Amino acid sequence: MVTVFVPGDAGAVSLGADDVASALARECRRREWPIRVVRNGSRGLYWLEPLVEVRTPAGRVAYGPVRATDIPALLDAGLLDGGPHALRLGDIENHEWLRSQQRVTAARIGVVDPNDIDDYIAHGGYAGLNKVLAMPPREIVRTVTDSGLRGRGGAAFPTGIKWQTVLDQETAQKYIACNADEGDSGTFADRMLMEGDPFALIEGMTIAGLAVGATQGYIYLRVEYPHAARALARALHVARERGYLGRNLRDSGRDFDIAVRLGAGAYICGEETSMLESLEGRRGEVRVRPPLPAIKGLFGQPTVVNNVVTLATVPVILARGAESYRELGCDKSRGTVLLQLAGNVKRGGLVERAFGLTVSQLVHDYGGGTASGRPVRAVQVGGPLGAYLPPAAFDTALDYESLAARSALLGHAGVVVFDDTVDMARMARFALEFCAIESCGKCTPCRVGSTRGVELVDRILANRGAGNGELALLDELCDTMANGSLCGLGGLTPFPVRSALKHFPEDFG
Repeated sequence: MVTVFVPGDAGAVSLGADDVASALARECRRREWPIRVVRNGSRGLYWLEPLVEVRTPAGRVAYGPVRATDIPALLDAGLLDGGPHALRLGDIENHEWLRSQQRVTAARIGVVDPNDIDDYIAHGGYAGLNKVLAMPPREIVRTVTDSGLRGRGGAAFPTGIKWQTVLDQETAQKYIACNADEGDSGTFADRMLMEGDPFALIEGMTIAGLAVGATQGYIYLRVEYPHAARALARALHVARERGYLGRNLRDSGRDFDIAVRLGAGAYICGEETSMLESLEGRRGEVRVRPPLPAIKGLFGQPTVVNNVVTLATVPVILARGAESYRELGCDKSRGTVLLQLAGNVKRGGLVERAFGLTVSQLVHDYGGGTASGRPVRAVQVGGPLGAYLPPAAFDTALDYESLAARSALLGHAGVVVFDDTVDMARMARFALEFCAIESCGKCTPCRVGSTRGVELVDRILANRGAGNGELALLDELCDTMANGSLCGLGGLTPFPVRSALKHFPEDFG
């Protein structure tokens, strides 16, 4: 029986993958050709989705982008044998987009059946956990520390230090909390991992639990990710059935289990303490720190809080060793980064490379420039709170230190492209309006400052060309928000505003 892969990834589904899978199954039944359809994750080449792959004796052969109406002609052309067709791409791993990547965390996405734990194991899954079961907790934490892994959720705090802090706490109950509330515009790596390789997240959380002495983990998932919720539910059920979760996992004498909790979609719950408040059943609102969550977190107990990409990277570090991961990257930015390329770009998708790739290489070499064909005017790195970079800064490396030197941040590594029709004053207004809408309201600089900021920019827009006395006041307001806000929402909103003022002053005049 021939196996055909049609992505069940939400991005691919939005482009018609469900219709393609149904048409393929229906047409093959009509022809009485037995096939097995696997709904895998997306490889991340979204301009080629739906991407259909067929397993042949010579290897997997890809076709794309495929529409449901293409299926009869593809089958006539010998799709099930990898036959020639205008949509035939050959071995997708030899495509220039994938061939030049360094896929470590995302190595299995689009390759394995996300519902099949044996497929996961056959592709290196649970090798890290198997090693961990014979290691003392401090050695596990030391391996993560030595790898140089930093939190991929935005703050970039060293993962090993956070784990060590939780390990050092002498309490009966500890927790692992996975922040899967991926709310930044232009980001989708968390979702792709959960939908396309859910066992990697489960394994990473289990390793974290064994490392610090936690017995319970929670995945805080945004409600807008129903495909991920279903994928996780299936994978958690299978992992328990096979002894990789629950009591006495893998006959180790140790316990660890995971539950999924759905958030209602508040952006502020991407901030770790707001997420913990929501997990406890309260309104998502920032906590005053100290104490840190690593000391007093979920239900008042020591808690490791990491995001999906961070935790899904842990298994490969434990399987291959700290040095194999640390040798990738540059300076204090070690390993690989999952860059999510979106916006006005010709070839958007997921790019995993060692830290050090430049903005220009990502946008032009991978992205192919703008979808509109017009010149790139600005690139926002790090989500809606990230700085805007002008073409003069496109030689900046996408790593923590290089971006910080440009008064920018990597955040969750979302990269959004704008062509030369963008009005940067209106983009500054959008950042402030976004903050005003999403603020939890606990602190004045964020709650009131963002609202006054929108009013200020509106006055600036109304007076363009007539001289502006409001720009100095806007900069002063940004200073108040940056230094007086309780969390990163209000504290980072000045990044896009100030970068727009600095690099595109003509749009404010």
